[in-house]
Amino acid sequence: MKLRLTNATVRHPAARTSAPAALRGLGLAVAQGEQVAVIGPSGAGKTTLLHLLACAQRPAAGSLQLDDTDPWALPRGALERLRGRLFLAPQVPPLPPRQRVVTAVLAGRLPHESLWASVRSLVLPTDTALAEHALARFDVADKLFDRVDRLSGGERQRVGLARALASQASLLLVDEPLSALDPARAQQALASLTQAARERGATLIATLHQVDMALRHFPRVIGLRGGALAFDLPSAQVTPALLHQLYAQHLEELAPTAPPAPDAPVAAAPVPMQCR
Repeated sequence: MKLRLTNATVRHPAARTSAPAALRGLGLAVAQGEQVAVIGPSGAGKTTLLHLLACAQRPAAGSLQLDDTDPWALPRGALERLRGRLFLAPQVPPLPPRQRVVTAVLAGRLPHESLWASVRSLVLPTDTALAEHALARFDVADKLFDRVDRLSGGERQRVGLARALASQASLLLVDEPLSALDPARAQQALASLTQAARERGATLIATLHQVDMALRHFPRVIGLRGGALAFDLPSAQVTPALLHQLYAQHLEELAPTAPPAPDAPVAAAPVPMQCR
């Protein structure tokens, strides 16, 4: 899927009218099958950008085009079908704690299944081979029939990435996919994610806190600061000087981060419910 933003501005619905926009006058074009990393200091608007591209947040000004179509001009049914071609993977995957991993992964295919098939899959998953293959890419195939609340934080994050691969989405929007992974797991997960997207010709846009990973694994890097575009360059052209400008007053975010604690089961996070 290709996309284009033209002078897009986004304001959070709950923000005060006097608050600055989360994204300001953003212009961006991404071709079908392209892979792009988005970096920037905390509060730069990276997650908001993904929500905008996922049609989860409407621009207050400017426009979004997905495959030359304005999603917000579509009838409700057509908009829902378009959303079915997108996959937004949040930093904390919304995995029901008592659900089996196989069911959580296959949930990525729900937009393309009938109501009856969706309900049946909750009781008897019908494509365990697909789920196992997606999990194997992230070295968690042995968790196929485990319950989600028995997983560590890093395992949950990798299950969330496997669910993205199990979907039939042509646009993958991935938010901070490495936050719970140690450096070795992070390298393997990002390599698997980019390879899988390349194999299926899907467009991949990922926000990353780890700048070195963004430069290593993505051919194109976008820098956001204060809700505005700071740069949009091939990764080879992103210099230390540019990064220091991007992270000014936030240089600690450029420093190597300590690896997370070894994988251990964690308490189940609440599952956010969204109604559209």
